[in-house]
This record gives sequence, C-alpha cells and structure tokens, in this order.
Amino acid sequence: MKILIFGLPGSGKTTLAKPFADLFGAVHINADAVRTQYEGPDMTKWDFSLEGRMQQAQRMRHLADGVVMAGKIAVADFVCPTEEARKVFAPDFTVWMDTISRGRYEDTNDMFETPEQVDYHVSQWFNNTPEALLPVVNRFMGKQYDGL
Repeated sequence: MKILIFGLPGSGKTTLAKPFADLFGAVHINADAVRTQYEGPDMTKWDFSLEGRMQQAQRMRHLADGVVMAGKIAVADFVCPTEEARKVFAPDFTVWMDTISRGRYEDTNDMFETPEQVDYHVSQWFNNTPEALLPVVNRFMGKQYDGL
C-alpha cells in the first residue's frame, strides 16, 4: 500500500508522515531527503519546474513501489502539486495537508491544484493527528485489502 501525504510547503506533511509511519510500522519516504540523496550534475532533472516535479513524482513512485514490493507500506510525503503528479505517483490512499492557505514559495502556490478527491483531509493541525489517521487507514485497508 502507498500512502501519499501532500500539500503546500510548511503545511505539516513531514510532521504527520514520520510519526504516522512509525505508528503504522511503515517506511517513510521524504521528498526533500530523496532530492538530496539523488542530486546529480544535471540539475534540470531536480528543479522545481512542472517537469522537475513530474520527475520527482516518478522517483517517489519508484521508491514507494519498491517498498510495497518488499511487503511493506510506504508513506510518502511531498508537495505533489498537480492532479497529474498525483496520478503519476498512483497512491492507494491520499492525505491532503490543507493547514495553510499559502506556502513560502510563490511558484509552488501558483502551481498547486486543489485536489479533486482525497481519502483524508487535514484542514487544521491538532496534537494527535497521526493517531487520528491510523484508524481511518485501517478501515480503508479493510475495505480495499480484505482485512490485511
């Protein structure tokens, strides 16, 4: 199972994803860490243009698919600003961190598309957000994966 936690920079994606992955026994994949780890000499592949973000969605999908193939649950957190990028990542479950109206980067604000559909919408942060999300995902998995 691939879980995507997405939203504007500063919305709390990593703040939710890391403890949630720990609670769930999942593998956390953070986009900032991935960009740093895979940074190469051809920076056009790693920029924050629409094309660069699509490449990042593909990288994140590749890593998350590997986690799933290994029999684990992947919890990926990254901006994933467009519907197209979200489709490229192909999550099984989505969490939209909608806790801020504008992020710190204007180009990202301009590019970010309100999602058409999400499985869980966090409109404001609260102290036990990771714990509150756990039963929601468990119920989803019960429906989707026949109790796995």
